[in-house]
Amino acid sequence: MPLRVQILLYDGVEEQDFIGPRDVLGHAESAGGPIRTTLVRPSAPGEVTGFFGTRVTVPAAWEPTDTDLLIVPGGGDQLINDPDVLRDLVRAQQAGVIVAGVCTGVMVLSAAGLTKGRPCTTHHLAKADLAAQGGKVIDARVVDDGDLVTAGGVTSGIDLALWMITRECGASIAMSVESIMEYEQRGVVWRSS
Repeated sequence: MPLRVQILLYDGVEEQDFIGPRDVLGHAESAGGPIRTTLVRPSAPGEVTGFFGTRVTVPAAWEPTDTDLLIVPGGGDQLINDPDVLRDLVRAQQAGVIVAGVCTGVMVLSAAGLTKGRPCTTHHLAKADLAAQGGKVIDARVVDDGDLVTAGGVTSGIDLALWMITRECGASIAMSVESIMEYEQRGVVWRSS
């Protein structure tokens, strides 16, 4: 069975937050990793416009329990104020989906209550807000707490994706991706025991 990954896109999404992980996952699949990645929208397939105006056609609607790993990139706060999205995030995690947040995408997870009392990280400018909302903020680029994996600002989404490849598919695939991308993972991944 391939690792099924969904990346949740929406208007205002920070481009690097989703394209970095998408690139890593695509290279991992090309290197023989058992991965299938799908870009999804909360309501239906369609176009989204990123934070810097990039338009992306999203081929599928988000099915919260029909994946193994969900990546929520940061950007605007549209998702924070969407009760259906927040409810579906909880539903996904309760169904056994690994929920991952990149940058301020972690604040969406926080709004859903998924970070309360749990080790997590986010963009350095949002760490105080994350702590105020009950997250146990760890000063690390990637924090792995089992079914909740979070990453700091923007480019750390690349490290999050490389870590998930290492964790779920093995170090050899991750090393192959690093070689193809001419990139090395930054920092130590903080893991709960």
